[in-house]
Formats: sequence, structure tokens, C-alpha cells
Amino acid sequence: MSTRVVLVDDQELIRAGLGMVIAGLPDLEVVGEAGTGTRAVELAAELRPDVVVMDIRMPDMDGIEATRIITAECPATRVLVLTTFDDDENVYGALRAGAAGFLVKDMALVDILAAIRVIADGDGLIAPSVTRRLIAEFAGRPDPAGAPGRAVRSGPAPSGITTREREVLTLVGRGLTNTEIAAELHIGSATAKTHVGRLLTKLGARDRVQLVIAAYEAGLVAPPG
Repeated sequence: MSTRVVLVDDQELIRAGLGMVIAGLPDLEVVGEAGTGTRAVELAAELRPDVVVMDIRMPDMDGIEATRIITAECPATRVLVLTTFDDDENVYGALRAGAAGFLVKDMALVDILAAIRVIADGDGLIAPSVTRRLIAEFAGRPDPAGAPGRAVRSGPAPSGITTREREVLTLVGRGLTNTEIAAELHIGSATAKTHVGRLLTKLGARDRVQLVIAAYEAGLVAPPG
């Protein structure tokens, strides 16, 4: 079955361009388009697509609010934010609203199409530049003792996880998707997804962003510099 996609952007040219590319692919299908957040919410409720590709800045209702409503009312629909504006406010707002992915429009088209497939498969994906900023922002926060920043710990990974889960956590911290983790560790994609799910449960993490932070705190990945 094809992955059913709704395209949301206030620029018709962007919707048309991405729609034309998707139309030539056997595994993706555009089932609806919207130019406002309000219409996006209506289409999601009506069509129940697999993925909504969501712009942020739109008239009537912005993409962050639309994402929040869609993820609450249509839990099986996953939202991939695709925007020109990758400032911190938009990144954190979209992720808090429940977006499964965050990409910027200057990424290669092949990467955007791959991201739609990754999101549809139940994975999460954040543009590498955004992941680096998330770690950098976290590293700059004062610690509870009032120190200016958090130093990387070079000790053991969080207690209660296996050696394999530590390896997976390291790769999540580097921004790899489940498919890329599977290739790196020579395991099946389903197995990689299972490991990530167990890490989310064991570490009490809401999403992959929090796993990235956990990997950073454990010293499994270095802060950007």
C-alpha cells in the first residue's frame, strides 16, 4: 500500500512541486493539499493520512498549532514539519506539539522524500543541523549547582541498559535513523526499532530528542564545537 500524504504549505508552488515529484513514485500518494493550518486540521480528520508534511508560517492557523491538534485528534497520523524557518522557537514548538520530524526546505529533495518514508514507518527524524543545535542549547544550560554549563560525562551509560542498547543510544545521539542504525550494527530494521523503543521506556524519554540528550549526558556523543 502507498503511504498517504497531505501537503500543507501556504505557497501553492511548493505544494505543486512536491506533489508532482510524489506523483511519480509508487510508494507515496498525495491525497490532499492545504494552504492554511485550519484546512490541514480538517483534511487530517477527514482523510486520516499516514503523514502530513507541514509548513509552519501560514495564515489563519500556524503549523505548530495545527500539528498539536492533529497529533492529539489523529494519533495514527504523523506530522513532518518542513519549513524555511528553523529558529529555536519553531524547532521546540513543533517538537512539543508532537511533530515526528523537523526538516528545512533547503535539504535535498531526495532527503525530504526519504524522511516522509521514515516518518511513515514510525521512526522519527530531525535535520542534522537541528540536532546539533538542540545539543548545543542543552550544553549551555546551567546545571543544578549553578555552573555555567554541563560537562560531558565519560562514564557508563545510564544504568539498566544493555551493551547493545548503549550502542543504539550512541547512534541515536549521532542523529541516525532506525534504518541507518540497523545498517551500522548489521541488524534488522525491526530489531533496531525495538531497541529504540526499549530505550525510550527504560530512560523515561518522550521522543528521540530526549534520547539524544541522554546520549550527550552519558558522554556517548560529543557536544558540537
